[in-house]
Amino acid sequence: MAKYNLNINGSKHEVEVDPSTPILWVLRDHLDLVGTKFGCGMAQCGACTIHLNGMAVRSCMLPVSAVGNQELTTVEGLSEDGSHPVQEAWLEHDVAQCGYCQSGQMMSAAALLKGNPNPSDEDIEASMSGNICRCGTYLRIKEAIKTAATK
Repeated sequence: MAKYNLNINGSKHEVEVDPSTPILWVLRDHLDLVGTKFGCGMAQCGACTIHLNGMAVRSCMLPVSAVGNQELTTVEGLSEDGSHPVQEAWLEHDVAQCGYCQSGQMMSAAALLKGNPNPSDEDIEASMSGNICRCGTYLRIKEAIKTAATK
């Protein structure tokens, strides 16, 4: 076990965990930040996507020991009141069906728009290709990203 001081959603959190513990489980089990979901456990589905220094990463394969003082953002950290353009666009386009993958989808979309505020359809498809939606809401996701880009 080791102690880690983590910077998550703009706040400091101290945890004592095994260094190999994926940050996903630190978030969910130790800090009660349960918006980040467990999907496949192999960084293939995107349900566990968070931001590390503004970049979309899969939290299920990222050990807490690799995080250090870097800035982590979870879906809870996009905004306190749901006013992030991606969150608003998701509601406007009624994207979620079951909703399970949506936090990872939104985090990937937010990272895309941060780096490319006016993405083409091809940019969106390439950036979002690692996020799986079993309900098949891909067209609504694309439209929501386009809407968020205008906000």
